[in-house]
Amino acid sequence: MNTYQLTIGDQQRDLPIVPISDDTAIASFVLLGDDAMSYTAAKLLLSKLPKDFDYLVTVESKGISLAHDLALLSNHPHSLVIRKSVKGYMRHPLETHVNAITTNHEQELVLDGNDAEKLRNKRVVLVDDVISTGGSIHAASELLAKTGCHIVGKMAILAEGAAAKRTDIQFLKPLPLFNLDGTVKEQ
Repeated sequence: MNTYQLTIGDQQRDLPIVPISDDTAIASFVLLGDDAMSYTAAKLLLSKLPKDFDYLVTVESKGISLAHDLALLSNHPHSLVIRKSVKGYMRHPLETHVNAITTNHEQELVLDGNDAEKLRNKRVVLVDDVISTGGSIHAASELLAKTGCHIVGKMAILAEGAAAKRTDIQFLKPLPLFNLDGTVKEQ
C-alpha cells in the first residue's frame, strides 16, 4: 500500500493513499481519536486564530477534537458542532446540504436552534481537519449566515489539493491529491 508521510510539529504519520474516484486518490488523514495529533495541531494553529472571536464551530465529526483543543487553548470554554442529521433534542434546527469529496452522496448539515441563538451577532471561527474542495466549509458558512453571526476566520490542519492556494483559510500544511498509482497529481 502506498503511503504519504505527514509531519505536524513533533507528530509524524504515514497516511494510506486511498482511491476516491476513477482517477484520484487521497492521503487518508483521520484526526478523530488521534488526540496527540489534534492537540499538537491546535497548539500550532493557536497563533493563527483571529484575535477577537466568540465561538469556534466545526462540522461533525473529524474536526470535533481540534475545535475542542483550540477552544481550551484559547480560553473559549465552548465550541459548537454542526451535526450531519437532525437529533431528537434539537429545537428549531437550521439545515442545509453539501456534497463532500470523501462521500458519494449529499449530506445534511444541521445546527441546533439553541446553538443558533448563541451565535446571533457573534464572531465565529470555522474549524475543520482538512479543507479539500471547500464544499463543507462553504455549506457551513451558508448555514451559519442564517444565525446572523460573523465568520471572522476559517482554519484547518491541512489544505488538500487546490485548497492550498486559497487565501481565505489558515492552515498548517498543504496535502496533495494523488493519482491511483500513488504519485502526486499535478495541480
